[in-house]
Amino acid sequence: MTVSTASLPVIAPGGAGAAGARLRTSGLVLGIVSALAFSSSGPFVKPLLEAGWSLGAALLVRMGVAGIVLSPALFLAIRRRRGFLRRHWRLIVAFGLMPVLGCQLFFFSAMQRMPVAVALLIQYLAPVMLVLWVWARTRKAPSALVLGGSVVAIVGLVLVVDISGASFDLVGTLFALAAAVCVCAYFVISERAGDDLPPLALAASGLLTGAMVMGVLCLTGIMPFQAPAVSVELAGVAVPWFVPMLWVAAVATTLGYAFGVMAVPRIGSRVASFVGLSEVLFALGFAWLLLGEVPAPVQFIGGALILVGVVLVRADASATASRETAPSMPS
Repeated sequence: MTVSTASLPVIAPGGAGAAGARLRTSGLVLGIVSALAFSSSGPFVKPLLEAGWSLGAALLVRMGVAGIVLSPALFLAIRRRRGFLRRHWRLIVAFGLMPVLGCQLFFFSAMQRMPVAVALLIQYLAPVMLVLWVWARTRKAPSALVLGGSVVAIVGLVLVVDISGASFDLVGTLFALAAAVCVCAYFVISERAGDDLPPLALAASGLLTGAMVMGVLCLTGIMPFQAPAVSVELAGVAVPWFVPMLWVAAVATTLGYAFGVMAVPRIGSRVASFVGLSEVLFALGFAWLLLGEVPAPVQFIGGALILVGVVLVRADASATASRETAPSMPS
């Protein structure tokens, strides 16, 4: 993927003073809501997969419906900006193949070969991978706050996902690492959104691209397609298949991608990636509420450490923004 990463070290693009602070605050809120929306997908999809739905069917409906819901933003962008697709087709295809389709395919492929907790842990290494990538690319060491926040957040993540007794699988590990790279691509590409590439248009086009590719995979038999009319149990209540599927597609995926791509340009890819770690905390809550999977005490400790790590990285972002907007002293 050929994507410029020149803007990666920038923490808070555009705006200064109070306006810049409001922009960063809104980006933080959008990022948290995006993580909350994404986190509900697993607990809703899991019963469907256990009831006979194939992964290909679930992903096709999820991406297709979400893409259709957001499609008006894409149509407006094409109508108002001459040559929109010609200028941005590379980013659109990259977004559809990596953050939308690749991340889900690689993660679920890893999950079939190794414990879910281990696959989650590797995938959520994406924020640290972004920090290391920028470090290697710019040869400028991250601040103590960023390094400390990275360590604290990863320790918290290890406690939350609970990998005790897990076995090693090379192929599964490679799949999970590929999913982590796709997560990195999500934040890098989303940071390119702006006036000429509206975030919602990017999300819609990426979701539709992913859905079209998945449709081809299902039609050719590469990905099985089974979508039986089953009933599943959520929070102790039996509901028809379309209830969880509509939630995942029309609410969780739509809001997750829409708010996510709006948040990243406001707070930068690095901060947004750490805020995204809150998804695993919200997922614990949904699994507890809907599936009766009660978190262990150590997972609550891990959740607190993740939040501390996010706060440290966010504090570094605020300090950097303050230095960049501070008036220069007269000579």
